[in-house]
Order: sequence, then C-alpha cells, then structure tokens
Amino acid sequence: MTIFDTPRFRVFALCATVVFVALFGLLFTHHIAAVHASRRSVAEADARVVFPTDDSHTDLRTGSAPNPTRTPVVVELFTSEGCSSCPPADALLAHLLKDQPVPNADILVLEEHVDYWNSLGWNDRFSSHQLTARQTQYAHDLHLDSVYTPQMVVDGTNQFVGNDSSYAVSAISHSARAPKLNLAISALAVDGRQLSGTISLTAGTTDVSDADLYAAVVESSASTEVKEGENGGRTLQHVSIVRNLQRIGRSADAVAAPLKFTVCTPADTAAANLRVVILLQRAGQGAILAAASSPQAPVPAPAISTAVHSGT
Repeated sequence: MTIFDTPRFRVFALCATVVFVALFGLLFTHHIAAVHASRRSVAEADARVVFPTDDSHTDLRTGSAPNPTRTPVVVELFTSEGCSSCPPADALLAHLLKDQPVPNADILVLEEHVDYWNSLGWNDRFSSHQLTARQTQYAHDLHLDSVYTPQMVVDGTNQFVGNDSSYAVSAISHSARAPKLNLAISALAVDGRQLSGTISLTAGTTDVSDADLYAAVVESSASTEVKEGENGGRTLQHVSIVRNLQRIGRSADAVAAPLKFTVCTPADTAAANLRVVILLQRAGQGAILAAASSPQAPVPAPAISTAVHSGT
C-alpha cells in the first residue's frame, strides 16, 4: 500500500479539494461584485445621474414627469452579433428609439458593433475595429478593467450593462436635465457615396473650446440571419447601426460660421435607409455637450433642409 491509498491521504485530498472550490468561488464572487461596483461608482461620480431603488422603480412605459422641452441624450450600445447576451440589449435600444420612454429626452441611439467577437464563430458584418477602439477609450476614461458586451454609454459619462432597462431609463432621465448646446443640421444631400451637410452651433455659457464634432452615418434598420456562433440559428434585428464615425472638426469651427462637412456612406446600403447623427463631444472622448440627428434619410441633390434637434 502506498501513501496515496491510505485513508488519511484520501481525507486530506478531499479537504484540499473543498478548500480549493471554496476559494475559487470566493474569488469569482469578488470579481463579479467588483465589476458591478466599478460600473456603479463611475456613474455615481456624475451628479446628473440618480439610480432607481427597490421602492422607486421607473417604469419603461412612463419614464419621468412630462416636459414640453426634449433635450437630446445620446445612448451608445456596444454590441456584437456573436454575443448571446446582446439581443436583449439590441431590443432595449430599439425600444428607447421607437417609444422614447423619457418625456423630457430626445433619445438618439447609436448601435456600435465591436470586432473582438469575430474570432469566436461568427463574423459580424457591421463590426468595426474603430468602434472597438472607441469602446476601449471609454473603458480607460471610466476606469474599467476591460471592455465587455453588451455595454451602454449615456452622453459619454455613464456606462452600464446594456440590457439593464431600469438603469437605462434612470440615466437618460437625469442626463436630460443637464443643458445642451443648440446644434442644427441643414442642407443634407447625397452624391454617390458622399453625404454632405452643414452644421451650426450656438455658443452658450458652456466652454466648448476643447470639444470635437463627429458625424455618425447610421443605417436605420437591418436584420441578420446568424448561421454560427452563440446566436447561431437566430435572426437578429438592429436599429441605428453606426456604419461610419468620423471627426469632422472642432467646436470653434461651427460657432464662427456654419460648418460644411462630407462623409462616406457604405456601399451596401441605400441612401433611403441612412441617417446622420452629429455629436459635440469633449476632447479625449469626454462628455457629449450637444447632439442632433437628421429626422429622415437624406436624398440625392438638390440638397434639402432638415428639422433641428436642440436642447435648452
């Protein structure tokens, strides 16, 4: 008989296994708690955000108290067709866009597909390394350990798990209370694969000397039959998919005079299914200070004027 066959060794091995499992469970629980604590601590640093409690749940159908003035609030969703947790977040984003559940907010949504899921069984046709880099910058600025999907970011300052509907409505409601600068889009036109327009920015009391202007070309809607990966066999529905995100100037450029811009549109999408969303964002991908969206698809020349989304 060897030492490995003795009752004492078997008892020792059993005890060691129990201790190992207990320690692993403790470390895993601590990691999950740390992720949620990080998410909440980042958002709580923004004085505009108040979080729902068990006795103050915000219903998605009612949102906050009615307000005749709607302030633009930008909701970015980092997602992937290869992520099985993402379809509920995609559906939440579509609800926020279609139903506008927060009365004092004009919710402008951007569905941004990252590319780090592509090696895990399904290549997301909307994915972009540029959007992965944008999410990575947010992770750095908001002091996160890593990127993840699905993730929502409201107005560049508040991030959370992208299928958390109660948290999303609370964050949007309180972000809508912060004043935004007036940003207007006009003279949108498409010529081949070039989309052009003009931006006007009304300077206010907010210092915008360190802010950048971005144009996001978005595909209004699309669906994908996923063949492989975690969502294999499912048909996924998408809204406001970012196909091109381009820096088009500085805030000073639009304050001094109307700023003309030109961006590329995707070759695989008709102009009738495209919109443009303009963002004014603090340098270094900080807080979003103003936003505007074309209310309908731009049409081929001659140029048309579009309605203006503006905040107070």
